Amino acid sequence: MKRLLIFLVLPILACSGLTGSLSPTPTALTQHMAVLATQTESQPALSVTGTPTQAPAGAAAFPNAGDYEWKQIVGGLNRPVDVQSAHDGTGRLFIIEKYGAIRILENGRLLDAPFLNIDARVDDGSNEMGLLGLAFHPNYEQNGYFYVNYTGDGGNTRISRFHASGNQADPDSEIVLLIIRQPFPNHNGGSLAFGPDGYLYAGLGDGGLAGDPFKNGQNTGSLLGKILRLDVNHGDPYSIPDDNPFGNEVWAYGLRNPWRISFDQAMGDLWIGDVGQGNWEEVDYLPAGSPGGANFGWSIVEGNHGYDGEAQPGLLLPAAEYSHNEGGCSITGGYVYRGAMSEWNGIYLYGDYCTGHIWGIFLSQSGWQNRLLFESGMTITSFGQDESGEIYLASDNGGVYHLAKK
Repeated sequence: MKRLLIFLVLPILACSGLTGSLSPTPTALTQHMAVLATQTESQPALSVTGTPTQAPAGAAAFPNAGDYEWKQIVGGLNRPVDVQSAHDGTGRLFIIEKYGAIRILENGRLLDAPFLNIDARVDDGSNEMGLLGLAFHPNYEQNGYFYVNYTGDGGNTRISRFHASGNQADPDSEIVLLIIRQPFPNHNGGSLAFGPDGYLYAGLGDGGLAGDPFKNGQNTGSLLGKILRLDVNHGDPYSIPDDNPFGNEVWAYGLRNPWRISFDQAMGDLWIGDVGQGNWEEVDYLPAGSPGGANFGWSIVEGNHGYDGEAQPGLLLPAAEYSHNEGGCSITGGYVYRGAMSEWNGIYLYGDYCTGHIWGIFLSQSGWQNRLLFESGMTITSFGQDESGEIYLASDNGGVYHLAKK
């Protein structure tokens, strides 16, 4: 059945060692420090020069995680894989169900009617395929435009625009921006996000299988293994910004499977959770104002470690990494907290699908500070952020959870 709930890892082919029941009650960890990657080039910096000049807004120390919990706000969803806000002042949350629907959580209640249902167009026949990403136009209140990333006919990636009014999108309003051929059913990426420059950014995996067999990650002529950057306000249906570095849609490259990208609401920095091959998961970081052309290294390196080669000048190695030897299997990138709990302000939260571990990281004058904060016991498919800067996570158990004080 198309909508059968299968508990497998989304961004990689399989997750070994995932056994037993999954508890929704997180355990806080306050002492253990997660592994930091070697700091190189612009990665540890707030500017493109690589020299820290100030701490990110509000980040000074980690709160005592034991004083907080991930509180369930809704359950019973069918493989939720993204949580987004329209930033339209309504407070609604829009939750993607992987088979092809977007649901609305309004005033704490999950509405029965979906915001959008394109089940018939979505090919979710393999575990990493489906409706994968959602972003609302910065002027959504005026134009009603939103964008989705999904695998359609033949398993190929489609990035499309739809139109909505109120709590109902028009499924017949689809305008396809891009169709990107996918040679294999895995490593589709799927994230969409509007940057502070008003352009639409899309995270695409390297095309799948293992080891990047076509070496798409380092090929700037391919759209796979990249962060794309599109001007959706000009052109038909979009144009390529003049300052894109390679004359095409590519903004940054050298990624294996970016499973969730986000921009810091306050600083504009780009954060990427990039799924590793067999040993290392990584957090990548690009400061606001950086030029295009960043090379995050895959498949020359996996994380901070040689894969097809060795680390070399010009590669932006990760801000942090963790090993599969620690029990992790697949990173889920998150968001920088900008909500009402000031003690969390400026901390980027990210997790691991298999273990349910949740880390926090921020940049201080002395470098990256990175700590394992929670053992949630959940299969974390995505994080989300509302218009107030609060942080959520979605789990393959069908629930969405909110970071809250106990």
